[in-house]
Amino acid sequence: MVNLLIGPKGTGKTQIMIDLANKAVKDCNGNVVFIKKSHQDTFNLSFDIRVICMDDYAKVTGADAYLGFIYGMLSANHDIEAVFIDGLLKHSGISSDHMPAFIEELKNISKNDNVDFYVSLSAEKDSLAGVDMTDCTLLN
Repeated sequence: MVNLLIGPKGTGKTQIMIDLANKAVKDCNGNVVFIKKSHQDTFNLSFDIRVICMDDYAKVTGADAYLGFIYGMLSANHDIEAVFIDGLLKHSGISSDHMPAFIEELKNISKNDNVDFYVSLSAEKDSLAGVDMTDCTLLN
């Protein structure tokens, strides 16, 4: 399942994502990964969550490389049950134009690898009109 949290910057999406991740790590048997742009605000995440800061992987630029990064992460650890991607549009080279294909690929990964994705986007819902919301859940 792909879960989307969409809204303008400054509306509390990151805190919601942190709360959801902390709950998920208590409820699942596998691993939870939280991907964010920088090292800021990581202290609120449970110690049991694997935090990945994309600033540490500066060569991962663009939607295709980002998806390759996710595939690599999942191939290295088959116990990942949930992946949280906070502020995806802040990550290097990813724009709302990439979202229809990006979300479709997350849905494929979710289905094939039994991983739940939680993605927060600083955008208006109208800007994502091209995204097929089938098999997606809007969290707000």
